[in-house]
Amino acid sequence: MKQTSSKHGIRITLPPGDTLSATHLLGPHFEAFRWYESREARDDAFEAMQHSPGYYRRGDAPSQVLSKVDR
Repeated sequence: MKQTSSKHGIRITLPPGDTLSATHLLGPHFEAFRWYESREARDDAFEAMQHSPGYYRRGDAPSQVLSKVDR
């Protein structure tokens, strides 16, 4: 696994009871990270991730919990 020097990230998890947290899908302990070189870049991405992507159907929303992290 490649180590990144980026220090500012976004942690992505699923809300409790989410359908995708089933063991045969993503699982109950799913988490993913996106890393950025600067706090400003991370904050801009975090803000953009709060909105549904343009390709979602009207009324659909991503099922995710976002949190800012630093290391």
